[in-house]
Amino acid sequence: MRPTFDPSRRRVRVELDGEPRWGRRDGETIVLDDGTELRESKALYLAPVEPTKIFAVHLTYRSRVEEYAARMPPQPSYFVKPPSALNGHRRPVRMAKDARFLNYEGELAVVVGRRMKGVSLDDALSHVAGYACANDIGMHDFRHADRGAMLRVKGQDGFLPLGPELVPAAEFEPTDYTLRTYLNGDIVQEATAGDLMFGVAYQLADLSRVITLEPGDVILTGTPANSRPMKPGDVVEVEISGLGRLTNTVEEWDVDLAGPGEQLQVSAQTLHVALAIPEDEAERRVAEGRVAP
Repeated sequence: MRPTFDPSRRRVRVELDGEPRWGRRDGETIVLDDGTELRESKALYLAPVEPTKIFAVHLTYRSRVEEYAARMPPQPSYFVKPPSALNGHRRPVRMAKDARFLNYEGELAVVVGRRMKGVSLDDALSHVAGYACANDIGMHDFRHADRGAMLRVKGQDGFLPLGPELVPAAEFEPTDYTLRTYLNGDIVQEATAGDLMFGVAYQLADLSRVITLEPGDVILTGTPANSRPMKPGDVVEVEISGLGRLTNTVEEWDVDLAGPGEQLQVSAQTLHVALAIPEDEAERRVAEGRVAP
């Protein structure tokens, strides 16, 4: 059974003796709900959520639309990530050894606190439990296979680091924040809430018109410009003002993804999305065999 969210406290979720445990961070210590204390530096973080569903949105930041020279979407469009994609703070992100285009995407995650169905725009934010940093990782070597569905691209195990804490809604203003993504210490993405075309309340109200959102469900609200590929050894961090900094390291995964179904492939769509280059240039590069990141 999912714990009742305490709106007065920040919450963490960690692994202890192979089991998930809820608690709070108190300086250099994590205090679990049963009083057990752990050194924060040694904690094995899990994502501080237990959703039935995870929704993500395709384009919401103006900077990303402009980067792709795309048409401004009249309304948001969404895709679904499975809960098995969740990952925790300081946990590794695994990159299959034959993949080339594993991209970071720093995002604001919204966690539902009360059941939502047909909730109005004005009332949407009152149903939020809290907020957290997220990294909506995508392996674009599968872009030719999934397109808008994003199942292979973004649904793989561990492709959604989220945390480090779940911050109560009362402590965060979703219309006034700064988001930054760092790669090996350098800022690679930066945006404010003012860059959103479709704000948090709009996305919640839109989704709840047609889908019942349950407590714990997660909505990923989009990423700004400059999502780019990572490589093994890279350290990627997502920082949102008031929510802390989520840190993960990319590790090579010695796995053979060959078998039934679509195979890894660098297509023109891979280069267009992963590197934000024009589609005609992407097609030329593929035709010429110039497909390195």
